[in-house]
Amino acid sequence: MLPTIRDYDELYRQFRWQVPARYNIGADVCDRWAASDPRRLAILHVTPDGAEEAISYGWLRETSNRLANVLRAHGVARGDRVAILLPQAPEVAAAHIAIYKLAAIALPLAVLFGTDALKFRLQNSGAKAIVTNAQGLARLAEIRGDLPDLKLVLALDGAGDGAIDFHATLARASADFTPEDTSSDDPAMMVYTSGTTGQPKGALHAHRVLLGHLPGIEFKHEFFPQAGDRIWTPADWAWAGGLLNVLLPGLHYGVPVVARKFDKFDPEEAFALMAKTQVRNAFIPPTALRMMRSAPNPRGRHGIAMRTIASGGEALGAETYEWGKSAFGLVINEFYGQTECNIVLAACGALGVSRAGAIGKPVPGHAVGVIDDSGQRVAVGETGQIAVLRPDPVMFLEYWGRPDATREKFIGDWMTTGDQGTVDEDGYVHFVGRDDDVITSAGYRIGPGEIEDCLIAHPAVALAAAVGKPDALRTEIVKAFIVLKPGHAPSDKLAGEIREFVKTRLSAHEYPREVAFIDAMPMTTTGKVIRRLLREKA
Repeated sequence: MLPTIRDYDELYRQFRWQVPARYNIGADVCDRWAASDPRRLAILHVTPDGAEEAISYGWLRETSNRLANVLRAHGVARGDRVAILLPQAPEVAAAHIAIYKLAAIALPLAVLFGTDALKFRLQNSGAKAIVTNAQGLARLAEIRGDLPDLKLVLALDGAGDGAIDFHATLARASADFTPEDTSSDDPAMMVYTSGTTGQPKGALHAHRVLLGHLPGIEFKHEFFPQAGDRIWTPADWAWAGGLLNVLLPGLHYGVPVVARKFDKFDPEEAFALMAKTQVRNAFIPPTALRMMRSAPNPRGRHGIAMRTIASGGEALGAETYEWGKSAFGLVINEFYGQTECNIVLAACGALGVSRAGAIGKPVPGHAVGVIDDSGQRVAVGETGQIAVLRPDPVMFLEYWGRPDATREKFIGDWMTTGDQGTVDEDGYVHFVGRDDDVITSAGYRIGPGEIEDCLIAHPAVALAAAVGKPDALRTEIVKAFIVLKPGHAPSDKLAGEIREFVKTRLSAHEYPREVAFIDAMPMTTTGKVIRRLLREKA
């Protein structure tokens, strides 16, 4: 989508969007390639035993068509929400493609989620169907009675607990399916994002969201695709970073996507995978990169030959930026965005657009500014809020069922991010910090409200507050401050029980790694927790 111009200022001036009125993600990323060469490699799946499974576009077309027919036969129609609760696997791609072809709305869910997190998202979205595995099925069994809208459960590991067998059911379905005619503005997917208060909000995106990502993909991966490119990320494909930064763009460009399930990120395994599968392009979040720094001489020992590495989701930092040069022999291209509006700022080493400590310049096609409370751009070096001007193809449609929250996201035509930043004299944007209480940990944006709701459900907890505590590896960790109910005494054992309580009910990335017991919660006169004081205490 980017013109072949090798000067940033000229490239930014010359860029024009190419968004057709009628567009369907499923037909674009699958059927287009399958029609020209059904044997073309789409996904290289590395199984848990280390075997490599070559997934073709022909397989994706046939599997997605069968699944679309199954979903339609069970009453799933245009606009219905269909959840996907699976780790990186070919079936994830096929499920997304099927849902888009059907003009339904894909609801990606992270395998890290516990029962409370799943229940809220499935209830709030009114999901009618879900594709999952045995692990997901076990979690669903605990909450199925609370999900009256969920009519169909397809399980990859076989039937049971109210689920039907994914593979057996698809085998009986037709492999022919004509994708629904969709507008580029029709809803396609919904990704839940954490906010300052209350439960997460469903950011609803249109089919055009993929096209909106393409300039940023090409920019941060230095005029992607190039001959021999092959892309991978350790990020869960349920996260916008994994889905829209790697899986769907890779399929769109016909670039093979490497898939491997990581139960827990391991730097040595990551380097070995990149070498074995000949990964040339990667999106690796900063926390994972900081963990990879512990592996000595990765290029020499593993023989990796990367062309580009992009990193985002949290600040990369100058130290990791400099390490990347020696470890990979290239400049790590940092980028910035949110679930609601992704990859709007980025670096591009090939254009000389790169600066240690900066999160990049505006990607061609996106108008990004640092603004004050009235929506005016601030002066060079002055701190303000990072914001994106609408209309923009990558921008979300709305928060699901939350028109008030959608309106509050904007100041005039500026979509606010809640992130404070500055612009330097050369046009680079620098991240300063959040202007709310959202916690950024290992690339995840974590709202304190959901954690606090879970904490107070523990029988020993009277009051709870969650804040971010600075951490060299993860940017921040979640720290919980707890006021206990009468009859309960602080102890390391109780702190461990509370941590595990949240970990199993919410998510492995949201639980408090530290728990502190306090006698009284600092509150305003209106009864709000003064988290600033707790952050200082942390």
